[in-house]
Amino acid sequence: MDAARYVVALITIVPVPSAILFWLIVHPNVRLWRRLGPSLSYTLLVTLMVGLAFGVYLLREPILSVEYGTNYLLVALAVPIYGAAAWLSLRIRRHLTFRMFAGVPELSARGEGGRLLTEGVYARVRHPRYVAVLIGLISTALFSNYLALYILIPVAAAGLWLIVRLEERELMERFGEEYEGYRERVPMFVPGRGSAQG
Repeated sequence: MDAARYVVALITIVPVPSAILFWLIVHPNVRLWRRLGPSLSYTLLVTLMVGLAFGVYLLREPILSVEYGTNYLLVALAVPIYGAAAWLSLRIRRHLTFRMFAGVPELSARGEGGRLLTEGVYARVRHPRYVAVLIGLISTALFSNYLALYILIPVAAAGLWLIVRLEERELMERFGEEYEGYRERVPMFVPGRGSAQG
């Protein structure tokens, strides 16, 4: 079980900071990336993200030096939480193409392409993907029981909150009144909250 916990911690701690940083770099600089075009933008961004992930991997021993052992109560709690994240991710993938997932519409020359998702799980919350990421992160932290992952949860939550703010600004620019209406109807993260959050 110790080996499984370590592997889960490692495969979480290596890519998650890079993925969050990717969107924190893309959204506020979307005009720059559009001028550069998707090919050059992705080359630069992926190189940076892979470099960061490799750096985290090289520092894995000190990063994962504090762990609290196998706690079967936490493991039992992690399983249904992970199931919820997986269920939500499957719902999201019914509507989110790979191009949309990778941000290709945001980086196209004029910020065109793609469409506003308003059906399925997107009819209940505006940002289900970030909800799924956070739920998944909580489950992996509980399962692995490493301090670094517990620290990563609030850091990731703050990063995702900022990403959402930047992304919504970009969506308003791209979809205008259509997005404004959607934003008024659908809450940000929690279904059934009535009026839009944030």
